[in-house]
Amino acid sequence: MTSGEDFLGVTGTFSVHVPWWAEVEPVVGQLRQTLGVPVRVLRLLSVEGGEGGRDGHVTYHVEALERPGHELSAGEPSPDVGELNGYEALRAPWARADGLRELLDWSARTLAAAGRPVTGPVEQRRTWNLAGLFRLPTARGPVWLKSTPHFAADEAAVIAAFARIDPGLVPRVLGSADRRILMEHIPGADCWNASPETIAAGVRRFVAAQAALASRPDERPRGLPDRRTPVLAERVRELLDGPVACELTAQEVAVAGELAGRWTALDECGLPDTVVHGDFHPGNWRSDGGTPVILDFADAHWGHPVLDSLRLHDFLPEAVRATAARAWVDAWQAHVPGSDPARALAVAEPLAPLANAVRYQEFLDGIEPSERIYHSGDPASAIRDAVRCAMPPDPDLAPERR
Repeated sequence: MTSGEDFLGVTGTFSVHVPWWAEVEPVVGQLRQTLGVPVRVLRLLSVEGGEGGRDGHVTYHVEALERPGHELSAGEPSPDVGELNGYEALRAPWARADGLRELLDWSARTLAAAGRPVTGPVEQRRTWNLAGLFRLPTARGPVWLKSTPHFAADEAAVIAAFARIDPGLVPRVLGSADRRILMEHIPGADCWNASPETIAAGVRRFVAAQAALASRPDERPRGLPDRRTPVLAERVRELLDGPVACELTAQEVAVAGELAGRWTALDECGLPDTVVHGDFHPGNWRSDGGTPVILDFADAHWGHPVLDSLRLHDFLPEAVRATAARAWVDAWQAHVPGSDPARALAVAEPLAPLANAVRYQEFLDGIEPSERIYHSGDPASAIRDAVRCAMPPDPDLAPERR
């Protein structure tokens, strides 16, 4: 634990009820109760045990906003204070005490200028290499602050593009600047357990907006990454020719390489390139019973929309998958007559994990070493998923064509 330039010591160990390393709200709460001062988690330092971003014994770098009333243990061995506060080129701004302070000061100024001054303590909800997420109380309801890394899409620009098509589809933005955004709270709950009707309605509404954006190239958000099929095909080739291949068997590399021809076959299905969400699982949807609002566009890019349908499929309960696929196929057939979205689903089933592998490698290349444990092995794992998907396609992804 530090306070400014001073190392205060270490505290712990204690248990929290949430297993995910990035979900630091209970950590902040426990430390505030134990030390009697407000604190912020800056970043993860190490993990013993656990995997997949959860469980195990986790050590964080924590910044105390005030000095505790009692001395803390020096630690055995004592941490290297210079390493804690030293320069790291890939460290996220919210993972540094000065960067986090500047971010929260900017938020307070921006909300005050918008007539929504912050009325109480800021709640730190999540911090890791992909985002810092904070809840700011105001007299007219909470506001969410999100800060993202240099390799994330410009969420404010992407949300603005969708809002011009369908304002209710996305959160209302109250302020934004470089890699940071303030958003109105969305009532309701995440859609992990949403009904088939809600899932289908969300798919239809999002496809309608994507189809509209595809027909308006001038509406393409600024700086949106290009991940059209030729670009992804080349990125996959580079990945298979690089160090990741050492984590795979020769057969896995060969089978993944043989999938290259599918990118052309996918283009032949006749669907247009558009703004792709990139992480279209139901945890990034929010609903209070109506059609969902879509959140978290950090992985957005310009590319083939089938990747969103397949991402959704991976996270849905088995009983809902066919409904979602049918809604997606029907929606695209209605917006692009003559296209073959059903075939696109079948062709792209093993390609979607390859696209994920490319994105996971971007994470690893863009984050500081201590945080790579979150994504270590993910590119190779995704490539293995692609190899498995090269077997007969999932029947839920091949609904009867009409």
